[in-house]
Amino acid sequence: MRMRRYGRIGLAIEFVILFFGIPTLIYLDQDFIHPSIIILPVLVFIFFLLRRNSEFRWKELTRWQIPRKVLYVNVVLILLAALMMLGYVLLFDRGNLFNLPRANIWLYLALCIFYPAFSAFGQEIIYRTFLSRRYSGIFRQAWHFVVASAVTFSFMHIVYYDPVSMILTFIGGLYFALNYHLTRSVLFTSVLHGIFGIMIFGVGMGQYFWLDMPV
Repeated sequence: MRMRRYGRIGLAIEFVILFFGIPTLIYLDQDFIHPSIIILPVLVFIFFLLRRNSEFRWKELTRWQIPRKVLYVNVVLILLAALMMLGYVLLFDRGNLFNLPRANIWLYLALCIFYPAFSAFGQEIIYRTFLSRRYSGIFRQAWHFVVASAVTFSFMHIVYYDPVSMILTFIGGLYFALNYHLTRSVLFTSVLHGIFGIMIFGVGMGQYFWLDMPV
């Protein structure tokens, strides 16, 4: 019992260092490392921990068994979210409407390809698959995982120095984590994450998630 308790304490310390310590270091020193660069080394470390300390299998990354009802609900939610984003920009930030596509359509199209495949997929592995598997001994209830996933996902965006990005990613984190819990498909949540990223950068809110965005 005592060893189990010490094991949970060690996991809790590791959790705090990985999900709060590293983003804080980047936030305090912009020259420490660029936020987009750190995903790859963190993923390598995470895959090492998953293979060593859990029953993780690589095929989990391509699992796609999504009930039709879940797909239909998410299509509706995506459409509603797109309308809300557009309405927000029109009402509060009209000058940035479609800013990236207008400034550099080729860069935006490249983002539409590479963001879902690399950034979104990598983040979903970290904040959904890894977090749920590695820290199941700490977050034993489903809602514990969903909240922890959303909070850490939001806190990571402190490196963009804008509260809007943290608010949006907290809401998005709840949404992605809940879908992951329901489907156990990181591929599905990565697709959702990629779609939302494409919409955000397309409609004119990308400046909240890209330091010095070229617009």
